[in-house]
Amino acid sequence: MLLRGRFVNKSELIEHIAKQADISKAAASRALEAVIGGVKTTLKKNGTVSLVGFGTFSVTKRAARSGRNPRTGDTIKIKSAKVPKFRPGKALKDAVN
Repeated sequence: MLLRGRFVNKSELIEHIAKQADISKAAASRALEAVIGGVKTTLKKNGTVSLVGFGTFSVTKRAARSGRNPRTGDTIKIKSAKVPKFRPGKALKDAVN
């Protein structure tokens, strides 16, 4: 199912979880939504989610800066922002290589 170098969408991931865990697709969907929701909630509170062997989700702050409007060429101010960041763990890096 998960082919090397192939894009996998959410429904295919749910199907894979259901098959590997021997549960229904509905249960796999709820489980995946729960995980995604937990990560979002934690990051929204400026927390960090660390999944040993997989990686770490965190929030970093991007400083305010000036940019350029591509249409007009005018200089614009870009506000500072919080951005999600993912740092892969050693086991994930090793699995990919």
